[in-house]
Amino acid sequence: MKRLALLAALTLGAALPASADITLTDLKGRSVTLPDHPDRVLLGFYYEDFIAITGPGGIDKVVAISRAPWAEWRPMQWEAYKAVYPMIDSLPDVGDTETDTFSVEAAIAAAPDVALLAGWQFDALGEGIAQLEAAGIPVVVVDYNAQTLAAHLASTRVIGTLMGTEDRAEKLAALYEARITDTMRRVAAAGDAPKKVYVELARKGPAEVGNSYGKGMWAGTIELVGGANIARGQVENWGPLAPEYVLAEKPEVILLAGSEWLSSPEAVRVGFAADAAEVQARMANYLTRPGWADLPAVTSGEVHAIYHGGARSLSDFVFARYLGKVLHPEAFADVDPQAELAAYYAEWLPIPLDGIFVQKLQ
Repeated sequence: MKRLALLAALTLGAALPASADITLTDLKGRSVTLPDHPDRVLLGFYYEDFIAITGPGGIDKVVAISRAPWAEWRPMQWEAYKAVYPMIDSLPDVGDTETDTFSVEAAIAAAPDVALLAGWQFDALGEGIAQLEAAGIPVVVVDYNAQTLAAHLASTRVIGTLMGTEDRAEKLAALYEARITDTMRRVAAAGDAPKKVYVELARKGPAEVGNSYGKGMWAGTIELVGGANIARGQVENWGPLAPEYVLAEKPEVILLAGSEWLSSPEAVRVGFAADAAEVQARMANYLTRPGWADLPAVTSGEVHAIYHGGARSLSDFVFARYLGKVLHPEAFADVDPQAELAAYYAEWLPIPLDGIFVQKLQ
């Protein structure tokens, strides 16, 4: 009987899949090993990308978040996801590195199997990373803010490998690579002279000049589609441009980067649940600035609102293609960015696309 019991135990053990370590290289070039796919995830940023890559059930493994970059930066997007995933509203909040409120203690208390952070969060935490790791919490870094094709693809595959959803990750990586490659091909084929582009973070209203971007964010998008960014060389990363400089540069295209800033009454409010008439009125307010009525972008009708959250995600190819269509209308004549964004949401995300994400001033 003892021999039979031992034989049965050995046979059962052989039938069970062996647990294998997961080793990956994150976007900081760090080799990270976990004993298995995590069941408990601390999610710092890139919420929609995580949901798209992990698919149904992925959000159920999130046990803590950095809440402010989602609920406060994108409040209407947050509400849309909360309607589908009510549990996110009760997730422990570990704080926000941007406001220096990130709590390593709160992160440890949530007992995650892994902390999945953005590159900028990793940089800001400094010694906090070592504290998390000393508590037995591996840290994995992804980086869509780098705005390179390589970083987007690598980040997508890292999340897929980490969460065991490699098939979805590969399909999303293939989709993104195909769209960006097609965008670059169209820009190269257009062969026209670069147009001057001015982008401003349209949060403060026309009375106060918002940030423009010399590197990263919209600067990367402008360069990808062959525009001439007037902020290049004027600000290192981001910062306001002098009004006199903008007038002197005579931009041919103006992008007003807006978002769901409910506490900013004069902001160009685009994103989820945005109202088209309100977007038009807020954009028109910027044209009352001294000298703006005579700018080439204004006289030719090339003033556009664009969703600020769209510059660092797996769906940011849509916003690149929108600007590509503005700068090279013939080369992008058959491209419908709004339809591409709606299709992306329909296939990869649990909520429909409902709002204003790009709009031309009429």
